[in-house]
Amino acid sequence: MEKTLTREEMKELDRKAIEEYKIPGIILMENAGRNVAEEILKMLDDPQQAKVAILCGKGNNGGDGFVVARHLHNHSISVYVFLVAKISDILKDGDAGTNLQILLNMKIPVKEILDIPGVNSILKELNGYNILADALFGTGLSGDVREPFKTLISGVNNLNKPTLSVDIPSGLDCNTGKFLGAAIKATKTVTFAVAKKGFYLNDGPSYTGKVIVSDIGIPKELIH
Repeated sequence: MEKTLTREEMKELDRKAIEEYKIPGIILMENAGRNVAEEILKMLDDPQQAKVAILCGKGNNGGDGFVVARHLHNHSISVYVFLVAKISDILKDGDAGTNLQILLNMKIPVKEILDIPGVNSILKELNGYNILADALFGTGLSGDVREPFKTLISGVNNLNKPTLSVDIPSGLDCNTGKFLGAAIKATKTVTFAVAKKGFYLNDGPSYTGKVIVSDIGIPKELIH
């Protein structure tokens, strides 16, 4: 089996890349989002007709999703961001905030979803999309998924659309592979730098789909 890391080990890897090697976090986020966008492009039969929805939460996983949206837009893909948070809150948040501001400047549509009625209305909308990208939660999640995320994740799974998860299927525990009350059933998971331990334990294999390990520019000396 290939090398795997826990959430704590991955956090330390990121920290060393940023603090010791002086690689700005926003560069790692850029590389991550661009690589995910390239994997989505491979999944599209007819890019000119395709519609892609990016589901974003707060934090760096959502930030990766904003980068994905920008790169797809630049490839002339019709892309829409559904944000389970307040735009105003994210704009205060470092790298993710910077990337959200760029989307707003580019007039890429971003819709806030703040409650269960909001989730139910967008689930109807998501039926019209060819591919869904899951950038709701990253590897840091360890407690049970709360509302409105729980309803959203269950609803997305019921749509049976091709779904790509950014770094980890949202709702899957990075360390144990247990699903935390609700988890995205991904067609494909594009994970960064190294595969995560939970992908191969317990519920993990049922949720990750095809796992692609993506190089985001973390020095190989750190990984090995």
